Amino acid sequence: VQLQASGGGLVQPGGSLRLSCGASGFIFEDYAIGWSRQAPGKEREGVSCISRINGAKYTNSVRGRFTISRDSTKNQVYLQMNDLKPEDTAVYYCARSDRYCRTVPGTREYDYWGQGTLVTVSS
Repeated sequence: VQLQASGGGLVQPGGSLRLSCGASGFIFEDYAIGWSRQAPGKEREGVSCISRINGAKYTNSVRGRFTISRDSTKNQVYLQMNDLKPEDTAVYYCARSDRYCRTVPGTREYDYWGQGTLVTVSS
């Protein structure tokens, strides 16, 4: 099982970024994929998750600004992040869950993690 996150970078407040997560080594359609993040000095927190069974879920702080999607033809999951705020600064990780997303994405439901990609929101 491999997960590869990419797309991070430096962006000004109010800007946008799209993160990508490439998956391999398992049947992509059978699993939910989620994003978590860890800001400096803070615990890792769940951000979003997408499942073929129960759709997309978001944590409250990003709902309406972030959109998660998946492309099964490419085994990719994307996180479109709009209206970014300084508090969104963190290392973002993608990870594999079981078939379902939790109503509120967390961090304990995942069994495989990719390496992180750094998102910095600063003027």
